[in-house]
Amino acid sequence: MALHHCGPGEVARLGALDLRAITTAALARTPSFEAIHLVVRTGQSIAPHSVAGSLTLYCVAGHVRIESEVSAELQTGDWLFLDLGARHAIKAIADTSLLLTILFDERAAD
Repeated sequence: MALHHCGPGEVARLGALDLRAITTAALARTPSFEAIHLVVRTGQSIAPHSVAGSLTLYCVAGHVRIESEVSAELQTGDWLFLDLGARHAIKAIADTSLLLTILFDERAAD
């Protein structure tokens, strides 16, 4: 079953983080861009990985630690940019809602 991605002008209701049913959801994808509502619960981790593009993480709510070339902690309202192919991992210090955007780069496919 394919994931639903929003079309132009379609509103996505992400829901409040305190609702346990709120989970990670794909929002939109084009050949050059992807947006994901990433939900990471307290104590959960996302193993080190990289993506085929540059990415941004905006912390809508919560607190996470990002391990990359430079480690950082994101709390509500914080924003982070990682360059093309940067290897990174995520560890939730508290229940966290992130807006992840990926800008795909043709050079990453080479």
